Amino acid sequence: MSTPVEPAVTALARRWRIEVNVGTGSTPDWKLCPGVTSFQPAAEPNIEDSSDYDSDGWAGNTKTGQSWELSVTINRKITDTAKTYNAVHEALRLASFAYGSASLVHVRYMDRNGLPEAYEGRALVTWAPSGGEYTALDQVEVTLTGDGALLPITNPLATGGGS
Repeated sequence: MSTPVEPAVTALARRWRIEVNVGTGSTPDWKLCPGVTSFQPAAEPNIEDSSDYDSDGWAGNTKTGQSWELSVTINRKITDTAKTYNAVHEALRLASFAYGSASLVHVRYMDRNGLPEAYEGRALVTWAPSGGEYTALDQVEVTLTGDGALLPITNPLATGGGS
């Protein structure tokens, strides 16, 4: 008797969860970035032609660098009774106006269902409100441009399940 095979299902784009460290490097305080409506990660290698005469006519290529970026659209969240914005959204907005180390945010993103895909790095922030008609939601296009390595990490949600 053969072992039944689990049916494969297609992962959904909304599986991604992004968190921002609002603490310090030595005492991280990871907070969810709520209201994400679009999430597009990219980690593009820089590849240079390294062809030579010794390859018998076959092209050679060498990876000489890597860059990464996250493009995220968020619905801006507020606490209307206290007249405050969500703290993570504010951390991103304020970093976009800063210089030096204050312009960098420490971010991580992972599969919210606990699957193994998860990454962490530091990034510069571009904050661009979408604007729109009188019926539109307050959305912001946030671009996180990596500054240094994007490191694969163990998914923090792997043992505790998704959220």
